Amino acid sequence: MLYQIYELNHIALMPMRKLAKCQMEMLDTSYNPFANTLLHKGIVAAYEVFENTTRRYDKPEWKLPYTNINGIPVPVEDRVVWSKPFGNLVHFKRADGHLDLIRKSGHVDPRVLIVAPMSGHYATLLRGTVEAFLPDHEVFITDWVDARNVPLSEGKFDLNDYIDYLIEMIEFVGPGAHLLAVCQPGPAVLAAVSIMAEDENPNRPASFTIMGSPIDPRKSPTMPNKVAEEKPMSWFRRHVIHTVPYPNKGFLRKVYPGFLQLAGFVSLNRERHLSAGKEYFKNLVKGDNDSAEKHREFYDEYLAVMDMTAEFYLQTIEWVFKEFKLPKGEFEHRGRLVKPERITDVALMTVEGENDDISGIGQTQAAHDLCKNIPSEMQEDYIQPGVGHYGVFSGRRFREEVAPRVKDFMRSNTVWAREKEVQKELTRKMWKHA
Repeated sequence: MLYQIYELNHIALMPMRKLAKCQMEMLDTSYNPFANTLLHKGIVAAYEVFENTTRRYDKPEWKLPYTNINGIPVPVEDRVVWSKPFGNLVHFKRADGHLDLIRKSGHVDPRVLIVAPMSGHYATLLRGTVEAFLPDHEVFITDWVDARNVPLSEGKFDLNDYIDYLIEMIEFVGPGAHLLAVCQPGPAVLAAVSIMAEDENPNRPASFTIMGSPIDPRKSPTMPNKVAEEKPMSWFRRHVIHTVPYPNKGFLRKVYPGFLQLAGFVSLNRERHLSAGKEYFKNLVKGDNDSAEKHREFYDEYLAVMDMTAEFYLQTIEWVFKEFKLPKGEFEHRGRLVKPERITDVALMTVEGENDDISGIGQTQAAHDLCKNIPSEMQEDYIQPGVGHYGVFSGRRFREEVAPRVKDFMRSNTVWAREKEVQKELTRKMWKHA
């Protein structure tokens, strides 16, 4: 019922939202004789704040038309190269003609598959992560689909399906690629690599990097960890699972709505978000367009959320945050025990933030204890000082301190002799898909 109320509220506010936008555009013109008065600026700012806080934020665009290589701008095109109902694989294609002018003949860049979280926000939240790797990597990213847009006829999608998707994507990108798992997908990525290693899958990656992820939430538990552990499963089923209303494509599908996830995010830093809203209004009145635009860019991304299927969300809560199946050695995939100790030739790096209030220190590091048969020279652990959860994969310190370390780790574990042939085969598969 809550979902229906949310949708009705959005529809009810639509006329006022349209009116506010219309009034704002009418008043915000140089022909208005009161345009430079404080009262006028305050009214226009109020209209804009109202319109922004009541509209629905759709999936953002990638907005990465170029990457900079050796000081030269190179055009980039994001294209879907693999697709299934609940997820796509996006490739950021850099213009070959420009690369030929910059790179030496025969040069190839390592392939990296960024596994975006499916925890409320869209994959575009990792725009900065993609941007950091584009100049010197062939970049792919998982792009999960909003469950409210997937018809019920497509069936369920749980944690086991998620792992199957990951394995298929890794196989598509080809052998010797590098995985970069950000936050939520860490346990699933570790499970996928473990299965591929045990099966001696020829397409297994050369390395995988896990960043700010709940591999073992028992270590340095944070507030979200404690809530997940203390509340019974019946509470989650009763309070956070809702039915997608008509006329959405996923009508009647049981989901964990994105707006509830967003409410949880906001509640963790409520004062900061209220303060940001007040500053936004003040900057609009002052005419500080640069600061106002930064606010818009951040919240256009932050407020764009997606639904998760109920079965995926509940299984993740139960297996990862309540029963700790992975660190206890009890995690099963399709009735088969996941064995991280079977990984012997895939390098592992973990990255944590010193001030992470979502995945505490030690939760990601636990992956090293589970992957005990990876040679020590193929393992690396790094804690970034002075950053919280989002600083692990975005922002200045990520670009200047975290990303260079991850890139060095990937390059030191790249099998260059095979890379060129693998990329030729990958190009053939992508053309076939297109």
